[in-house]
Amino acid sequence: MSHKLKVGELKEDYLTDEEIWRIFTVVLSTKSVKSSTYKYALIKSIIENLYQIDDNHQLTYNQLAYGFAKIYWNLVVHHDLENQNRGDRNAKAVTVILEFQKKHAIPNEFSYDKINDQLQLKLVSKIKTVMKTNVFGALYGDTGGQFYAFDHSREYFKIKKNVHQFMMKYQLLLVNLTNYHMAKMIEELNEVPSINYLLEKVETVAKRSSLKPFERVLLHYFEASCFYCGKDLSKQKQPTEVDHFIPWSFVQSDQIWNLVLSCRHCNNTKRDKLPEREYLNFIIDRNKVLKEKVIESQSLLENYKDKKIIMLYDYSIKNGFDEIWVPRRG
Repeated sequence: MSHKLKVGELKEDYLTDEEIWRIFTVVLSTKSVKSSTYKYALIKSIIENLYQIDDNHQLTYNQLAYGFAKIYWNLVVHHDLENQNRGDRNAKAVTVILEFQKKHAIPNEFSYDKINDQLQLKLVSKIKTVMKTNVFGALYGDTGGQFYAFDHSREYFKIKKNVHQFMMKYQLLLVNLTNYHMAKMIEELNEVPSINYLLEKVETVAKRSSLKPFERVLLHYFEASCFYCGKDLSKQKQPTEVDHFIPWSFVQSDQIWNLVLSCRHCNNTKRDKLPEREYLNFIIDRNKVLKEKVIESQSLLENYKDKKIIMLYDYSIKNGFDEIWVPRRG
């Protein structure tokens, strides 16, 4: 497992901006497995040090651990957001910080920069040990060794030159994206009254409460069968489901030309994946029939063109939706 790595070598392949964006998209999304908020904190710490990198594109572990310690101190102590890990055990960084606070009797009101310098150095040393165990290797694995190299024994950290340039070029956007995804995870891990789930409300504000009106249209004009596996839905005990052919989490809208009838098994196993490409041809054919049959097509299919769903399919892959799902047929 990559989080246990003690050394990570940098792959020398040149990355285009599009390739770097694609890696960042995956790392920041749920496609990257995260048991804690560590990966977000490391990205934030790297961003904080973008202009502290030496001529060889290297940072010290102390520089990164300082940023990491500051992030978690202010979250955990100053803002009382102690849960930073999934499961029963809290993140080791949180445990270290709370024990350190108790030992040195530091008030909750103290933000990190109010702690005296000597105590800050001691805490940075402890956090650095945590990062060696759980952090550097995990993010390295998610980036496929394409962003940075590291070596625990030498406390060596080197970022790829064009990744460094990319992060400076898009720094503000990367800060906002990282903050958003980290805040969303913190919301999930911490209960009211610490937070009030504002991000979830903003994120789902465009989502319909029900797709039933679309289901009625599709059942009226087409056979009650699963678009993916062909199963007869009229004989199923479980209700017919409506699926977004290209995942809602990417398109963020409900258009009938992107909706299909599905059995529960296909809907549950597909989730946020793209169906294999041949199904793109199937839905284009389906939409042609829909355009001919549906009386309400003037409004339901307004501005629809085949090239739009093809574009959506291709751009969703570029945005990290690159796990292709193959239905179990027949």
